[in-house]
Amino acid sequence: MLVSASDPVAAALGSALDGLALRQRVAADNIANIDTPGFTAATLDFESSLRSALADGEMTEGDVLPTTGLSSAPAGANGNNVDLATETMTAMQSVFQYQLLTRSVGDRYSLVTTAIGGM
Repeated sequence: MLVSASDPVAAALGSALDGLALRQRVAADNIANIDTPGFTAATLDFESSLRSALADGEMTEGDVLPTTGLSSAPAGANGNNVDLATETMTAMQSVFQYQLLTRSVGDRYSLVTTAIGGM
């Protein structure tokens, strides 16, 4: 994904895309276990780590470490706390954010191509 080893913008975009893809997998896993008794939904946070890495000003790929946790939503009668509405919204939001970032990556590479004289 990097244009060069010292490209913090590409590293940030790549890390955000990786985080969103992982969030999508976590949401899918939660939804897949919606009827599993005693299952506790997982959560994912990569934005805090991304924000910290960006604040340092010298971001490289691998600086963002996603953290998973357990949802604090109340459990139902079977001990499962997966909320289908919440997981669906999380999945859809991740899709829209991913589309936005992939567009940004494409636009960035188009600018680089234009800058080096390509078509």
